This record gives sequence, C-alpha cells and structure tokens, in this order.
Amino acid sequence: MFKIYPILFTFLYMLAMVKPVLPVFDYVINQDYIAEYLCINKDKPEMHCNGKCYLMQMLEEQNNSKKQNLPPIDLREYPIGFVNFLSIKKINEPASPKADHSFYNNLYNFQPNYQLFHPPIFS
Repeated sequence: MFKIYPILFTFLYMLAMVKPVLPVFDYVINQDYIAEYLCINKDKPEMHCNGKCYLMQMLEEQNNSKKQNLPPIDLREYPIGFVNFLSIKKINEPASPKADHSFYNNLYNFQPNYQLFHPPIFS
C-alpha cells in the first residue's frame, strides 16, 4: 500500500509539469486540422500562419486563466523569521562541556625515517 504513494505523487508532479505545454503538444499533433479549420487568418494566406495564431490564442487564454485562479498574496501578512520547530538533544550528552566522548579513533601512526635511500653501488 505504501509503495504506491511515491508512484502516485511522482505521476501528479509530472502531470503538473506537462500541463503548461499541453497546447503546444495539441498544436503539433493536430497542426493540419488547426491550419485548415481553426486558423484565424485563413483569409490571409500570405502570412503563412498555419494555425500559429490559434496556438498563440490558446497560450494567451491559458495564461489569463492561470492569473485569474491565483489569489493575491500580501507578504506583509506573513512575517519572515527563523522559527525553531524542533529541538533535538543528543542522547548521550556529556555532563560537562570539557568531557569529550567522541567516536574518533586515531589510527594514524607516523614513523619518521630519517635515512635517505641510496641505490646499491656495483663495482
């Protein structure tokens, strides 16, 4: 049951991302029909519109409907500031700040070797 939620939300997200370009997809798929029957400039063949006027009209209608559906937002009503929603404490918090109980293990061992390497001498 819980495995379907990510798939559902991903599908809804993709649908929301594709919605603004749906008129363009519709124009590409039905370009011949739009150019012959729905074109606004059929009487002006020298413009070579081929239905692009109809596409622009559909995109403009979509922008207008998007603007009408959004309520105006007044930012003065929403104060901006930092709010602590959650306070997380360590489980094994040390009693004093000087007591440091870290999990770091110092496994590095530096052994200085001051002898210089000399290649063997063959005589």
